[in-house]
This record gives sequence, structure tokens and C-alpha cells, in this order.
Amino acid sequence: MDRLTSAARLMIVSDLDYTMIDHHDPENLSLLRFNALWEANYRENSLLVFSTGRSPTLYKELRKEKPMLTPDITIMSVGTEITYGNSMLPDDGWEAFLNDKWDRKIVTEETKKFTELTLQSETEQRPHKVSFYVPKDKAQDIMKTLSKRLEERGLDVKLIYSGGMALDILPQGAGKGQALVYLLKKLKSEGKLPNNTLVCGDSGNDAELFSIPDVYGVMVSNAQEELLQWHAANAKDNPKVIHATERCAAGIIQAIGRFNLGPSTSPRDVTDMSDSKMENFVPAYEFVKFYLFFEKWRRGEIENSDLYLSNLKAVCRPSGTFVHPSGVEKSLEECVNTLKKCHGDKKGKQYRIWVDQVLPTRVGSDSWLVSFKKWELCGEERQCCITTVLLSSKNVTVADGLNWTHVHQTWLQGVESASDSTTWFF
Repeated sequence: MDRLTSAARLMIVSDLDYTMIDHHDPENLSLLRFNALWEANYRENSLLVFSTGRSPTLYKELRKEKPMLTPDITIMSVGTEITYGNSMLPDDGWEAFLNDKWDRKIVTEETKKFTELTLQSETEQRPHKVSFYVPKDKAQDIMKTLSKRLEERGLDVKLIYSGGMALDILPQGAGKGQALVYLLKKLKSEGKLPNNTLVCGDSGNDAELFSIPDVYGVMVSNAQEELLQWHAANAKDNPKVIHATERCAAGIIQAIGRFNLGPSTSPRDVTDMSDSKMENFVPAYEFVKFYLFFEKWRRGEIENSDLYLSNLKAVCRPSGTFVHPSGVEKSLEECVNTLKKCHGDKKGKQYRIWVDQVLPTRVGSDSWLVSFKKWELCGEERQCCITTVLLSSKNVTVADGLNWTHVHQTWLQGVESASDSTTWFF
């Protein structure tokens, strides 16, 4: 949150499984559409929050499986853990708050008395969360009895049933909704309360998010029955909460447009790849657009036209240089020339490119420094490099665009990298 010096333009708080992530979409197209929209229009002045029932272990596994962006804030384990930034720094104040009237040992003792409860995997058992599987037809009776027994032993707990099978036992002050209330209060105390907040979910453990005053909400089209029933009973007259007609991330994009929260057309949905002029030069949008062009070029989805390459050369300074992650240095003009050879080389393959954490910094009246992570996915193979680009004007105004002057890339530590300089471009 320290990245922003003022209130976020928009804060999106989204569940992951079957909300941001569509596990029925092997191409991850709705997620990639959201990624392009966020990085092109929102990353610089907004906040992305992932709120998931997953533990840190399963959350990190999901990040390795899906083309996800890096959130500014992560709420995990059904709202019992809040972390910040790339390093996932924990919020100690939230942990201390949850300790009130909570004793994990007592929870364990009481739940052992119910043979119908099956412990979830060890990774899902957290300091402030005990998780089980429970038969759907037994869930309500067990929750009622268990809640009474834990209260009699001096605890103040919350039982959350979701997915038609999962039961989470948390401190009363925990949960996705309470974690968000805590965050909003913290941001307000810093003078950074977001201008707008959009919450997004699909299951019972997301219900709390929709009851927070003054936030917008979207239940994606594939929302589960338990959430729809909660909405019908508690929020059907709230005009700020909608049931989208689109699945998962596509439903989130739909809600951004429905509530007029900002741009809602993903660059991935723009079919004209020509270099159209914008009223104002937006570096992040330009880089998202360039790498979408590059993806389509290699997938053979746009024609092999010299006009495209000429346009690229026109935005590269003749003396501009590119430092490949392997350390090999080339001229930018040479890099553009090599694109001719790779047209359609990924045709018919599951090949995608996305950029993450595109953060431009103005370093002069006519120059920008832009840093981001560039990801490539081809089948099961994922590669990523940290990219820094220096942009500067040359006899043009900033509004007319800037020339690429220098590009420098290094492999992201811990991610598989290309073996040589011939298989990784730009």
C-alpha cells in the first residue's frame, strides 16, 4: 500500500478460485483479458487485492499454475492472514486482533467429537483457521451444535460453510469481510481510502464482502447457490451488488463497466492492431499493446506485414540497445528484424504473453523509465524476466509518444529461463 501516496482510484478485492480464476477455461482467456485491462489502465494508481480461502502454500501453488498478476495485498486462509507486496509481509496488527477469545487447542478438542468432520490437508490448517470437509446434509446441524459447545468453552468463533463441503472455523473477528473492513479502516487512517472499491466472489465465504457499506459488488455468473441464496435474503435490493452474466474475470470486467468505475475494454478485445494515436501518452497501455501484438505475431494471428515492422522501427531510436537476459547486447533495430523470422512460430500452440506490475516513472520532462515483469507461457513451460525500458522523445511531444531508447532484461529468480538468446525476443 505504501506504493501509493494518495487514495487509490479503484481497489478491486477478488476471490480467486472460480472468481478471478476460471478452472474450466484451459486457455485462461478471461483472466488474461483482466490482466491486460488492469496493467494498461489501473496498476499505476489503483490497488489489487486477492482474497482467498487458500492457505499461503496453496496460493503459491496456484500462482505457478495460472497466469496471475501480482496483487498489492493478499488476504488468505478465509480472511485470517493479510500480507503486503511481493515479499508478502504479514500484518502483525491483524494477527494480534484475532487472538481475542481464540484457542486453537480447544477447537481441536471439540471438533474431534464429531465423526462426520474430516480434516482438510495439513497445509490448510493455520494459526487462526481449522478446516474440515463435512457432508452437505449434516452441515447445518453440526455447525449449530459445534457453535454452542465452543461458546460454552469461552470462545468467540465464526463457522463458515462454503462450496457445499468445506467448513472453516475462525475467530469471530476473522473472515474475508472483516479483513476488508480492517484494511479500509487502515487506509482511511492514512488518508488513502480508495475512491471506489469493487468486491468480487462466487461462494459462501465471499458473502461478508457484499455486506460492507459503500462498496460495489459482483457475484460472477457462475456463483454458487449458497451465495445467491444469501444475496436473495440479505442484499437483493442493493443496487450496488449485481449478478454478472459473464463467468469469472469476465464478470469482473463487466462490473467495472456497469458501475462506471473506469475503462472496461480490455486491450485484448481491441482487434485493430494499428498504431492509433491516444489523447495522452500512457506508457503502461503502450507496453501492454506491444506485447499483445508480439503474442499475435508469433501465434500467426496477424499478417506478416512489413508495415508492422516499419512501425516498430519508427518507435525505436536508431542508436537504441537491447540487453538480453543472457547478457547478449543487440541494437533495437536488429531485434525488430529478427521478428520477421519468428512470425507464426507458435501457431497452434498454447502460447501467451502477459505483463505484470507495469510501473512507469517520469524521470525527465521528455523521458520515462518503465519497469515490469514480462511472462511467456508455451504449453507447460513458463518463463519470466524483469524488464526495464527507457523511453525518451525525439523531436516529438510526449502526447505523440516516445521512442524506445534502451531495454534491459534479467531472468526472474526461481523461474525457468530460456537456454540461449535465440528463443527469447524482447
